[in-house]
Amino acid sequence: MKNLCFFCLLFACVGFLSCKKNEDPKVGKANQVQAEKPISVQCYKALYEQDTIDLKMNTLKNGKISGDMVMKFFNMPKKVGKIAGEFRGDTLFASYTFIQGANEKITYKNPMAFLKRGNELILGNGKIQTTMGASYFVKGSPIDFERVKFKFITVDCEAK
Repeated sequence: MKNLCFFCLLFACVGFLSCKKNEDPKVGKANQVQAEKPISVQCYKALYEQDTIDLKMNTLKNGKISGDMVMKFFNMPKKVGKIAGEFRGDTLFASYTFIQGANEKITYKNPMAFLKRGNELILGNGKIQTTMGASYFVKGSPIDFERVKFKFITVDCEAK
């Protein structure tokens, strides 16, 4: 009987300790890590026939890249999202997370590769494979930066 009471008491204590306390929202926000400020911001635009891609790229202190990208393709819903990645040599490997059109319930994520040549970024074409819902470039398969549609030029960043 003593063992049963001991286990019940132990179980109750563990239950009380594992409950999350209600925190003051003001205190919770103060403890959150603030987003890192970029050391540089560069804006790009690419045009191909009636299609446009706008890219705002932030370079962070740790060398990582973040930013915003909007794709407007003729007769297609607009794609609006965030880009995150890093340079390996002169190539930026990034992940583009976006919503398409007015449907905010479904989020898509695609890998992207950009080759930097001078002030120009070239969006590469590569073989993409999807495994268990994650898309990535096929390892060992080259990314083509020659036969491409989109070459980005630097533009002035628009204030929002």
